[in-house]
Amino acid sequence: MQADLNKTTNAPFFAMECEMSATNIDLLSGQERSHWIRLRTLILLRWVAIVGQVSAITVAQQLYNLQLELVLCYIAIGVSVLGNLIAIILFPQNKRLSEFENFLMVLFDLLQLNFLLYLTGGLNNPFALLVLGPVTISASMMRLRSTLIIGATAIILVTLLAEFHLPLRTPQGFVLRVPDIFVFGNWTAIVIAVLFIGAYSYRISAEIRSMSDALAATQMALSREQKLTDLGGVVAAAAHELGTPLATIKLASAELIDELDDRPDLREDAALIREQADRCRDILRSMGRAGKDDLHLRQAPLSTVINEAAEPHMYRGKTILFEEAPESDGDPQHPTILRQPEIIHGLRNLVQNAVDFARSTVWIDASWNDETITLRISDDGRGYPSHLLGRIGDPFVRRRRSDSDRRQRPEYEGMGLGLFIAKTLLERSGAQLTFANGSDPNQTLTRDPARRGALVQVSWPRSKIDALTGENAVPIGENKRIEI
Repeated sequence: MQADLNKTTNAPFFAMECEMSATNIDLLSGQERSHWIRLRTLILLRWVAIVGQVSAITVAQQLYNLQLELVLCYIAIGVSVLGNLIAIILFPQNKRLSEFENFLMVLFDLLQLNFLLYLTGGLNNPFALLVLGPVTISASMMRLRSTLIIGATAIILVTLLAEFHLPLRTPQGFVLRVPDIFVFGNWTAIVIAVLFIGAYSYRISAEIRSMSDALAATQMALSREQKLTDLGGVVAAAAHELGTPLATIKLASAELIDELDDRPDLREDAALIREQADRCRDILRSMGRAGKDDLHLRQAPLSTVINEAAEPHMYRGKTILFEEAPESDGDPQHPTILRQPEIIHGLRNLVQNAVDFARSTVWIDASWNDETITLRISDDGRGYPSHLLGRIGDPFVRRRRSDSDRRQRPEYEGMGLGLFIAKTLLERSGAQLTFANGSDPNQTLTRDPARRGALVQVSWPRSKIDALTGENAVPIGENKRIEI
């Protein structure tokens, strides 16, 4: 059954939905996320480091009587103290650092720590492993370029410390040092730890940021769809509640028309009042989608929900074909399902993806039986990239578009979040999603050679979304329409 491309149907709603669908979700970039770090947080961490450094030097001198360059050591620590005091005085407590300011703070701490290690034995000092601290902090909150610079600086400084440092001396003048093989082992361990912990921290932080952004986008999309649904309910309620006063106005104006035969000027005004009352009735019915009642706001036939989800993408130059049929053991009667925003918006994103990539045709097939309701969306495009097929549904899988993609799909400005949002919302409604390519000979979703592009199957347990027999079924009485 081919979709009717009558663009004039529900034009105000179509325009509103398209406008809202085109709204860009401005997610936080990596640089902006560095603005989340307060200066006060780094100052507190630096105070902790200062206390630890002073304690280590005091214990080394007082308890073990090691001969240290105390003046230089306390100068290095004093610079950190002075920097903290200046920051506390000049900046407010809620000051948040930019990417570059974060970078300078961490780089300063790294240089100060390595200078202390230079004064206290280099890699012979067991506290050399603290070099990992600034590297881990930079990997957790900065962009890749800043993290690489901090990591490379740490490796270079550790390498220099292996050869150039002031030795640790006892009161008798003996030099405390570990064998060269252990120095090399310490250097190797620190370098490997810098690389591994830096990469691990950056990867985990990037994954968390990516998922956080994607879930924020999903929540915004769901909120938008919920507002549309609520708006439809408000309009339908308004149409219902205004029916009686409009009927009264129309009745009174009709009586005035009959009684003002001898006053043509007033009779014309009364006729205008009745005409405008009729116009208000028509507008309210149109906005309420022809007197939609409460029952329809909460539940609708499966075909209605599918058409509502696909409606914004039916006028984009691609043919959308619908087919609905029960499975061999299914009830021939069309199922009525819950009209949930998650389902509508999730299906809408899947249809959008199919329309974006299709050459000419998109197929939407619905089937059902006593246990499940299944929906398959397929197209005749190129399909999913084979190397990304196993990651379909992850956020930000596609980082950037190539020039060839821009030429082939100039209208597509997606962020790679569409499938993630669809998958998240539909799974929230109880669905299971399966992704495949029609050109794959091993897939079992379809055998139609025309459907060689992307395939996605959405399958719900009927108990999850069936509005009449499912676990969420609620009997709702219909509102009685008032004819005017």
